[in-house]
Amino acid sequence: MLQRKEEIAVVWFKRDLRLHDNEAILNALNSGNKVLFIYLFEESLLRDEHYSERHWNFVKESLRDINAELLGYNTRVLTVNSEVNSFFRYLQTQRNVTEVYSHIETGILRTYNRDKSFKRFCSNNSINWTENIHNGVFRGRKDRTNWKEDWESYMKVAISPFEPKKDVFCSNEQIDVLAKNLKEVNLNTLKGTFQLGGRTMGLRYMHSFFNIRHENYTKHISKPSEARESCSRLSPYIAWGNLSVREVFQEAKKAQTQGGDKRAIHAFVSRLRWQAHFIQKFEMECLMERESVNSGFRKLKKDITKKYVSSWKQGETGIPFIDACMRCLITTGYLNFRMRAMLVSFFTHNLWQPWQEASKYLSKLFLDFEPGIHFPQLQMQAGETGINTIRIYNPIKNGLEHDPEAIFISKWVPEVASLPIPFRHEPFRMTALEQKLYNFTLEKDYPAPIVDLEKSRRKASDIIWKMRKDPEVIKDSYRILKKHTNK
Repeated sequence: MLQRKEEIAVVWFKRDLRLHDNEAILNALNSGNKVLFIYLFEESLLRDEHYSERHWNFVKESLRDINAELLGYNTRVLTVNSEVNSFFRYLQTQRNVTEVYSHIETGILRTYNRDKSFKRFCSNNSINWTENIHNGVFRGRKDRTNWKEDWESYMKVAISPFEPKKDVFCSNEQIDVLAKNLKEVNLNTLKGTFQLGGRTMGLRYMHSFFNIRHENYTKHISKPSEARESCSRLSPYIAWGNLSVREVFQEAKKAQTQGGDKRAIHAFVSRLRWQAHFIQKFEMECLMERESVNSGFRKLKKDITKKYVSSWKQGETGIPFIDACMRCLITTGYLNFRMRAMLVSFFTHNLWQPWQEASKYLSKLFLDFEPGIHFPQLQMQAGETGINTIRIYNPIKNGLEHDPEAIFISKWVPEVASLPIPFRHEPFRMTALEQKLYNFTLEKDYPAPIVDLEKSRRKASDIIWKMRKDPEVIKDSYRILKKHTNK
């Protein structure tokens, strides 16, 4: 007689890498079955052009942090290199999987298609897959009726702590047996130059921000050097789910009542809602991963210039402030918002390259890559939404305003660090005599600008503003406003 397989509930971690305030875990613990935690390193995602090693290292660090918290429960997250359907097909031979719990992931097209495939798998195998709302973003919305109120209501729900009984999990010994026929992933990582993943680090950043660092938040938010300390730096911990937006929201509100700078914290909270707004927008119009959200702009064709793209990617454009931003991003995975916008503006306007050509490269660099922020922002900065103000950032003006002493430039573009401050911003303005005086040769020590800033700005502005008057652009602008404006 065949032995009856044990029924289990599975929590599938994706971009919710935390134990606290995690509805999937709460639901699993209430199922009455033994609970197994899993994370799948899917080969299709490991190879995907939106991701890079820095992301997977952050995930591994986050999983190590979770496992450290699980030590007292004699369990761990089973981390396997496998596609989801293949993994559950195997797991069903070992256990009777009756329930799977996860969050609704507003991800790239690849993860959306994967989830649809897994839904069919669950249906065919009598598995009940429950997906919970994630960070106040709702699936199935047709417009924004009451969205703001619903988001704020979600943010005010009490935090659910992780306080399970000790015998509710599949034990480490049971997981060892399961893992024998699987490719378990080693979670060790090398020390890098990026923020460390995990809830422990996320809480440290959050508490230091609300306790003291937020005081200069509004003052330094646009400054490339100072923003590294005065901004929250919570974005990767929110993007990968080490912290829920709800607990950050509630911590901010608590800080306001306990003597924090109310203006600075209010500005921060408004950006939490702004973040959710854009993710909700992407959830409702995921085609913007590949195409302009405004159909009228799909007729705008830009030829790819390989030299421009290569110089931009390497931080070798001949515009020191642009190059400093790119090199900083490559090395640290972080830039403040204004600098990110400026990089995209320069690429799409001054270099006149399609935003799609920048998309995957930047997503690989941003440690906090969040699809719902990434794609709408690319299109907004490229001026292709039809509803947002066209902003073509002047990198020289921005450098002089936000890095007046050229400290940021000097750190990331050392080729110009020994020059007088005005020339660190614009080395291409040096005369032959001045170059000789400062022992500097343009194009030898540092590239000349690959494009004329003023001429390229004027060309881009003329074309984009002309397109704004196109009947198809105007028509779709009304559609976008109607669909995505709060009612």
